[in-house]
Amino acid sequence: MNNLLVMPMAIPVLAGILLIFLRPYVKAQRWISFFVMIANIGISIYLLNWIQTDGVQRLDFGGWQPPFGILFVADSFSVILVLTTSIVTAICLLYAFSSVEKSYENMFFYSFVNFLVAGVNGSFLTGDLFNLYVCFEVMLLASYVLIALGGRKVQLRESMKYLVINILSSWFFLIAIAYLYGTLGTLNMAHLSERIAESGQTPLLTVISIVFLTVFALKSGLLLYFWLPGSYSVPATAVSALFGALLTKVGIYVMIRTFTLLFYHEQQITHLLIGILAGLTLIGGSIGAIAYKDIRQIVAYNVIIAVGFILVGLAVATPEALEGSIYYLMHDMIVKALLFLLAGTMIIVTGETRIDYMSGLIRNYPLFGWIFFIVMLSLAGVPPLSGFIGKVLVGQGAVNSGSYILLALAFISSIFVLYSLLRVFLNCFWGETIISEEDEIPMKKGWLIPCVLLTAGTVILGLAAEPLAIYVQDAANTLMNPQIYIDAVLND
Repeated sequence: MNNLLVMPMAIPVLAGILLIFLRPYVKAQRWISFFVMIANIGISIYLLNWIQTDGVQRLDFGGWQPPFGILFVADSFSVILVLTTSIVTAICLLYAFSSVEKSYENMFFYSFVNFLVAGVNGSFLTGDLFNLYVCFEVMLLASYVLIALGGRKVQLRESMKYLVINILSSWFFLIAIAYLYGTLGTLNMAHLSERIAESGQTPLLTVISIVFLTVFALKSGLLLYFWLPGSYSVPATAVSALFGALLTKVGIYVMIRTFTLLFYHEQQITHLLIGILAGLTLIGGSIGAIAYKDIRQIVAYNVIIAVGFILVGLAVATPEALEGSIYYLMHDMIVKALLFLLAGTMIIVTGETRIDYMSGLIRNYPLFGWIFFIVMLSLAGVPPLSGFIGKVLVGQGAVNSGSYILLALAFISSIFVLYSLLRVFLNCFWGETIISEEDEIPMKKGWLIPCVLLTAGTVILGLAAEPLAIYVQDAANTLMNPQIYIDAVLND
């Protein structure tokens, strides 16, 4: 039964390989990819409930017992993110069916989407740092292809920037792994946690933890986010939505896992540094969100604000704050995918990217306009939408720990989010329409239905916060109590 743990990674890998041989059959590629995500959704729901019954689960590859072999570990935190990844990817694929050019689909588009998801899910589930590096690289290799697919000059320029920054961060990642292995003689996360607890977090280990923090900051867009707005703006709309929903979240997940399981002994250094970086990211992201008039840049800077907000919960490191970060992670994966789909569709129907060149879209596309309005409220944290509960819990954790500066920055950033998106709504959807009846591009069902589904997702996640609480609380409890994870991995 534990073999199910590898399925969220193995099924997309096998599907991606299979689709290479089905290159001429685009419809087959589409629906195989879609049903792979549906299968992952079912497996994730089963795993999530299994964990509530029997606790954290592990799968030892090749029969090698920890800490000697490679393993996957499924706890509530990792499986919640696997589930959300599968839902978001399935919906983005529906959008891709109606928006991605056939020439792109014939260039192994769906294979690389599957490889991307395999890398993301593998990163969430692995219990070994070197295997984490491998899964990161699988994800990044797929993203290198997807970001450059199309070959436009701007894509090539931004993909080179994206490639360089990720190669650099991967190099630092390998250095950090090598030093950690040289110091402690293991890369199994549970074993590392046990050895660090036994020996104490020495100054050398604290320095290594800061190298890891630098790596994950680069990958998640924490402060060092100069590469993100351009890179997330240039691919096809469905790809931008996947990037905005998934890629930074992998960096955030690994940062939370690392600094709650391994490097939690010197919080006055590591968590203080995370708090400073999160605060600066909130400030930089807020300035960027209101400084630009390009809809793609505004959306990208809203991704950066969310990174800072989620990591406020890690910096505060109380149970309430971590629960809030987990809720907000789920919320942000859904809503950022939706926001990128909306922005891309706005560009398609108007032919413009600047908000001051759009007007009156709600008259031409009323349902589309009100979907954007709901997204704006959700990102601002208006109840009962999904952004509310995460903001409240992170705020409660900040108050309980006395982190009033982070609290102020987190909630001031919410005002900037609301302002940046309200400016888009008033400029682009209100006022006189700029699209005549003759020039109006019909809103395809393939564009609108994914947006409706993701909008339903943000409403349902907000209304179902109480039923989800059992899973989120279990995830936060495991993060706050590393011994639960250690016992599940090292004790038979």
